Amino acid sequence: MIEILLGTLIGVILGTVSGIIPGVHANTLAGVLLSLQVALLSLFGPLVLAGAMFAALITHTFVDAIPSTFLGIPDTDTSLAVLPAHALCLEGHGEEAVRIAALGSACAMVIAVPLSVICFFLLPALQPYFDWWIGILLIAVMGYMIVTSESPGWALALFCISGILGFFSLRYTFLSWHTLAGSSAILMPLLTGLFGISVLLTASQGTMPKQQFRGIRMEDSTIMKYSALGTIAGIAVGWLPGLSTASANGVLASLIGYEKNRRAYILATSAANTSNAFIGLAALFALSRMRNGVMVALSELPLPTMSELTVIGVLAACAAFGITVGLSRSASRLNGIDGRLLNHTVIVFIVILCVILTGPFGVVILLLATALGLVPHLVNVPRVYCMGAIIVPVILYSFNLVWI
Repeated sequence: MIEILLGTLIGVILGTVSGIIPGVHANTLAGVLLSLQVALLSLFGPLVLAGAMFAALITHTFVDAIPSTFLGIPDTDTSLAVLPAHALCLEGHGEEAVRIAALGSACAMVIAVPLSVICFFLLPALQPYFDWWIGILLIAVMGYMIVTSESPGWALALFCISGILGFFSLRYTFLSWHTLAGSSAILMPLLTGLFGISVLLTASQGTMPKQQFRGIRMEDSTIMKYSALGTIAGIAVGWLPGLSTASANGVLASLIGYEKNRRAYILATSAANTSNAFIGLAALFALSRMRNGVMVALSELPLPTMSELTVIGVLAACAAFGITVGLSRSASRLNGIDGRLLNHTVIVFIVILCVILTGPFGVVILLLATALGLVPHLVNVPRVYCMGAIIVPVILYSFNLVWI
């Protein structure tokens, strides 16, 4: 029990740090811990080290709502959710947006843990069928979204061009530096350019509006409905190969609409983010498949039992909920801050971080992604179609048309 608590404590601290700092993911911290595994294993043991990695991942899924909301910078799991969250912040409801995200993650923890156990026992036998249908499912979903959009031509163009950019980024990721975050680091400039910097460049340049919290304006039935929907979406993409939470966000956007129902979308995507982390653990133990960088790092360690890591994840989720809500109360300190200065500061920080993590190749991807991310604003088309950067490579992968 002491090892479980120690691993949880270390992971919660690390996950809070990675969640607050824009552009830093729990995968990055897992890579750092893995590089120090010889010393850390002898000092703490495998349960503490593995538990710290998983607790950091769970904590990150809660706390990353803060930079997504107040700074408008996404990571690989909040690429679309940043749009309605940042919009609420600019209306003075940033604290509410963060609390909604934390609530969605907390609800997901309650639903995802038992569902992950069920998936662990029942789904491995059906895996070959799941692998084949991924591409068809994504084509159907995105095809429906494009056909029903107000500008099908622009929507199709954005989807295809962003898909080409995403394929190029992932196919030639070996050209980037792999200093801390590994090969998945290229997703940072790709998604930050499409959904982060491009948003900041077109955002309001005035002072930050006064932040006020007047409660979560959602009915209990709505919270239950969209938490369950997001959790199921997160579990689906977490179990199926090649998909990610970003893919779930794209599907949820077609079902909910992140512009018309912003609060529900934030709730659902946060639930998908957290449930994806829990189902990734089940997939690791059931299929020996690694769904994210933390799972890759765990596979290199002497693994504790799945039940031990699940307990650590639940404890981390409880702590992360309190931390996220507590940090959201500091939103009033942003009142009156110069929006132009804040946006420019964040952009400079992200560019520096991009250079450190991915080198010149990452900077090129960041520039291309930012340029493409400005197009939806110019032609008045939803930014969701830029998710082709993730979805197109997954479709190609699922049909064995190309290996990435």
